[in-house]
Amino acid sequence: MPAKRDRDDRRARVAPAIAVLALVISVGGIVIYTLGGGRWSLGESLYLAVNAVSTVGFYELDGMGNVRFARAVTVLIIIAGLGAVAYFQSSLTALLVQGVIGKRFRVKRMQTRIEGLADHIVIAGAGSTGMHVIEELDATETPYVVVDRDAAALERIARDLTSGRMLYVIGDATDDSVLQEAGITRCRGVVAALTEDRDNLYVTLSARSLNATARIVAKVIHPDAAPKMVRAGANATVSPNMMGGQRMASEMVRPTVVRFLDQMLADKEVLRLEEVEIPQGSWFIGRSLREVPIRAHTNLLVVALRIDQTFLYNPEPSAELTAGAVLVVLGESRNVARLRELVVRKQPA
Repeated sequence: MPAKRDRDDRRARVAPAIAVLALVISVGGIVIYTLGGGRWSLGESLYLAVNAVSTVGFYELDGMGNVRFARAVTVLIIIAGLGAVAYFQSSLTALLVQGVIGKRFRVKRMQTRIEGLADHIVIAGAGSTGMHVIEELDATETPYVVVDRDAAALERIARDLTSGRMLYVIGDATDDSVLQEAGITRCRGVVAALTEDRDNLYVTLSARSLNATARIVAKVIHPDAAPKMVRAGANATVSPNMMGGQRMASEMVRPTVVRFLDQMLADKEVLRLEEVEIPQGSWFIGRSLREVPIRAHTNLLVVALRIDQTFLYNPEPSAELTAGAVLVVLGESRNVARLRELVVRKQPA
C-alpha cells in the first residue's frame, strides 16, 4: 500500500503538466484545422501544433499565408506552448529531485547521521513488535536505528512519526555488515524483534560478538528459546505471548491499574517510569534521599531504589545512596534528563 500511494503521488504531480501540454497541442491543432476549412488534415494540423510547442524548428503548412489568422494562431500556440513546456519540465524536474535523486540524497544524509551516532539503540525488525519499540524510544527521545528489509514499512513508520528522529538501515538484520552499518559497535543496546526465534538468536550472537558491552533484549516466541537466547549473549528476553496473557489477566482483575498505566504511557507530556544510575564521582554518593534535591529540581517521584541487586520499594528518606545504585523514578522524560545531568555533577549546583 505505501508503495502504491507513492506511485499515485508521483503521478498526481506530473499529470496536470501533461494535461496542460496536451490541451495546448490539441486545441491549437483543432483551431488550425478549422481555419483551414479542409485544406489540411487533422493530423497535419496537430503536427504543426507539436512543432510550434516544441520549438525544435520552423514548420508551416502549404498555403498558410492565404488563410486568415492561421499564422496568428500559430504564434499563440508557440507562446502558450512555451509556458506549457516550462510547466512540464519543472514538474518533471521536481519529480526527479523528490523521487530518485531526492531518495538517494536522503539515504546519504541518513547514513551520515548514523555514522555520527553513538550510545544509541539498534532495533532489529520493524514488524508488529518492533514498531512499538520504535514508538516508545521515539517518545522518550532515545536515539535509535532500525534495521529491516521492508523499505516500504520503514518509510511508512518514519512518515507516521512526526519527530523526525527515526534513522533506519534497509537490509537483513542477520547480516553482520548491515548491523555494522547501523552502528552496532558503538551502540549501548540491541533489541532483537524479528519474527522468528532463529533469526533473533542469530542477531543476538552477531550483536554480542560485535559489541561485548551492549545490553541485548531478545524477543522469544517459544518458551524453550529463552535460555538459548541468554546463552547466546542476551541480557533479557521478552515473550509477547506471555506479556499478552498477563495483560489480559490484569484487565480482568485490576482494570483501574491497567487504565492508569495506559493513560501514563499515552500522556502527551510523556510520563514514564525510568531508571537513573548514580555514577562514580557523583555528589549523590554518601548522601541520603532526603539530602539530594531530586523532588525540588526535577519534580520526580522516587518509586524504588536498587542497591546491589536488591530493590527497596518506596524507599525511606534516610536511605543512603551509593555508587552504582539505581533510582527508579516516575515523571516526565524531560525531568529524567535533568536528573541524569544532576547526578553526574561532582558538586551541587
